[in-house]
Amino acid sequence: MSVSNKQTTSVSTDRKMESIDAAKLRSDFVHVLRSRRSPEIPLSVELGKPVADPLYQETPQPRFREAMQSCPKADIPNLKDLLKEENFYLITESGEQGRLPVLILSMKESNHQKRQAVVFLHSTNKCKEWLRPLLEAYASRGYVAVAIDSRYHGERASTKTTYRDALVSSWKKSDTMPFLFDTVWDLIKLADHLTQREDIDPLRIGITGESLGGMHAWFAAAADTRYAVAAPIIGVQGFQWAIDHDKWQARVESIKAVFEEARTDLGKSEIDKEVVEKVWDRIAPGLASQFDSPFTIPIIAPRPLLILNGENDPRCPFGGLEIPISRACKAYEEAHCLDSFKVIAEPGIGHKMTSSMVKEASDWFDRFL
Repeated sequence: MSVSNKQTTSVSTDRKMESIDAAKLRSDFVHVLRSRRSPEIPLSVELGKPVADPLYQETPQPRFREAMQSCPKADIPNLKDLLKEENFYLITESGEQGRLPVLILSMKESNHQKRQAVVFLHSTNKCKEWLRPLLEAYASRGYVAVAIDSRYHGERASTKTTYRDALVSSWKKSDTMPFLFDTVWDLIKLADHLTQREDIDPLRIGITGESLGGMHAWFAAAADTRYAVAAPIIGVQGFQWAIDHDKWQARVESIKAVFEEARTDLGKSEIDKEVVEKVWDRIAPGLASQFDSPFTIPIIAPRPLLILNGENDPRCPFGGLEIPISRACKAYEEAHCLDSFKVIAEPGIGHKMTSSMVKEASDWFDRFL
């Protein structure tokens, strides 16, 4: 099923007020992102090396992903010989997690022309190396393809429980925001770097990701207008809607350890909606309220936005997107760019990135970047 330019609800027609509200929402969101930061330091770069043995925080270790291998690729027989690979760290703040690992693939070219770039974000328990098939495919078509390790993943993890332990610690201490917001901060800092590079057009930077990475892409695009085109995959959802409609279980199951810890601390015999609300408010303040999808999806307008979900995804229930879609349609309509917003819910698909989703995202970037 494809939904585009439908389900419009009435909102204020005062464009000036809408613009102020969008700016205020971004300002409020960045304020929350800053609230649990280690001391900021000047952005700097440290050279790195290819990761020989990437850390995946799941067993068995994933080996092959058909959907990513299906990404459209230019027919270049000696592609790997023509690829330029960069491995480095952006130092964004003090502390271990302030060292952001970055992997970039692009074609070796001598004309030094500025090119469009796309940032790719991995799913839970994966890492940037998992995204290499996508990076190679986009690079073959002339993009600068960028991937990072999310907080407590990949090179930012030391054991298979690093991410889980960080989530529990966030609940206990309210000192970090490892589920979503800390990586969104990293993506703002990444944009600082990408927009200064000689090989990237600062006005043509896209962002996409799968699952956890889809959520990161959504929030980064909402927070930072330098991400000119967005295509989050199986990530956009309504957190408060899921609580209100008793559809929170699948999302909770994906990071259950922190909810179990909270259940115990709150003296509950089982995880219920109160536990869920308190966890979200503690580890990602505003996630199920002022920064939820009904508010952050519309402010991506007028920049091109493609939302790709499975129609039967229990982690991102499609019913929770009715209000965000309606409000976004209104925003794009008033910006006179309805063709820049599209939602596709693939029939019969649960929480899974498919080859058709990868192709749709690829086409979206080819069209708008």
